[in-house]
Amino acid sequence: MALTDGSVPRRDVLKAAVALGGASALAACLGEADRERDPVPTGNPDAKPASQHAWNASLRTDEHGNTLLPNHQVLLYVSLDGDGPPTTEDRRVVEEALSTLDRAYEWSSEGLVHSVAYSRSYFDRFDAALPDNVELPRPRALSSFETPTFDTQDAVVHLASDRADVVLEAEAALTGDRGTANGEEVAARLTDALTVDSRRTGFVGAGLPAEHQDAAGIPDGDPVPEASPLFMGFEAGFRGNQATEEYVTIEEGPMAGGTTKVISNIRQRLEDWYGEQTYDQRVMELFSPGHAEEGLVEGVGSNLGDDSGIDRFVDDLMADAREHGRVGHAQKAARTNRDGEGNVRLLRRHFESTDDIGSDQQVASLHFPSLQRHVGEFEAVRRAMNGEDVTEETPAVRQRVNNGILEYIFTRRRGYFLVPPRRHRSLPRPRPGAT
Repeated sequence: MALTDGSVPRRDVLKAAVALGGASALAACLGEADRERDPVPTGNPDAKPASQHAWNASLRTDEHGNTLLPNHQVLLYVSLDGDGPPTTEDRRVVEEALSTLDRAYEWSSEGLVHSVAYSRSYFDRFDAALPDNVELPRPRALSSFETPTFDTQDAVVHLASDRADVVLEAEAALTGDRGTANGEEVAARLTDALTVDSRRTGFVGAGLPAEHQDAAGIPDGDPVPEASPLFMGFEAGFRGNQATEEYVTIEEGPMAGGTTKVISNIRQRLEDWYGEQTYDQRVMELFSPGHAEEGLVEGVGSNLGDDSGIDRFVDDLMADAREHGRVGHAQKAARTNRDGEGNVRLLRRHFESTDDIGSDQQVASLHFPSLQRHVGEFEAVRRAMNGEDVTEETPAVRQRVNNGILEYIFTRRRGYFLVPPRRHRSLPRPRPGAT
């Protein structure tokens, strides 16, 4: 599809431009944007939050107060060349490159929110260890039936905005394809110190999945509802079912103000989801059988407000398995995704994609960033999703059949990262400030 084909709807042009990337895509995207009529708000570095992951206060919300993630997102997986720790010059270059974005764009959905996070492989370049209160293992398989490729690049840069022209322009400024960013001169490029190993893109928001459902993994007939922000046809990220940014923030030590970030890439195969399951069965498998029995979900679930109500049905898990022969994804995960005081442990910021990493094919997939204070919290919730104990309750629930949404999702990649506080974002030492 030519990006400048006048027959192509504007939103298709923008999504295709982000997925394609590069100078020609940015030119096409800027051609769709009218910066004079609709300028991008510029940034104030002093107004940026101390935590890189502190996005919510600056993003849009719906009528129920649920945070709406930016429509367009880019992940750049990057690594230092050679062995050993970074140099002082490397740090200067990375900080200047990121500071350009701080000056160029307001910290908002209409501007740009962004972060850089570092892997265990990066910190293994140093002789010193991470602080004891920072848990950052190497990524690993979390079920007997998955064989993901592990992302062990040194770092990942996450760019997000409601404006496709902004994420592309910011990326171009970081990678050397553009000398200015929203009028701000680019004095240093991220790629002067780091090499981009993998580029991944995605989108989220009502209408976008429906417009881009012509992809492998989604059946013919346009089954994805126009109102859905995700390919599976329902809303997610309800405020009452998400950890707060404060809860996932590391509280003490040199990395205080940071958090950990797990990013998974999940392929979706939704032919049976839409072709074999009724609407009520989809509600059962995504939420819980009780949600379907009581008619709690209407359409894509907007009527649920700011809470899916899943906590009511956690204790019904085994009884539902016996009575209905199936259990809910959210129902299983919620068993572990609460602390002793009832606080949600994980803050999920997932978005859809049609990238097929390493090829030109359009494939329905999900990028699943999860923020939590300790990586082990993510691992515990992911293992609860396996529902292995439920399969022992009734033969109707098998490892991948009638067991939440496991029949339809396949983890292809997983990486574990530390998001340091903003003051240590540029190639940090494991114990910043230590001599």
